[in-house]
Amino acid sequence: MAAPPRTTRTFTISFPPELAEQVELTAKAENRTTSELFREAFRSYQSQRARRVLRESQDEFRRNNPLGYTVADVQRLVKEHRVEKRVKKK
Repeated sequence: MAAPPRTTRTFTISFPPELAEQVELTAKAENRTTSELFREAFRSYQSQRARRVLRESQDEFRRNNPLGYTVADVQRLVKEHRVEKRVKKK
């Protein structure tokens, strides 16, 4: 019988001794493993990155369209989108 596939992957990372000690102390203080600590840190990083990308795209939108969409713009865009959907179905 074959072994079940792994559900995790292992990474090796290096830290200077002072930072490594801080990692270990933080994990111990929070009753976590270092793996749990790094998983949470990476999720936090991803979340912050997504917010940054969203903020940057919002800023770009505002620069390119400082007045925002009008009601007429929204109606036109909805109509264009519906036409595109119909064309793609054919």
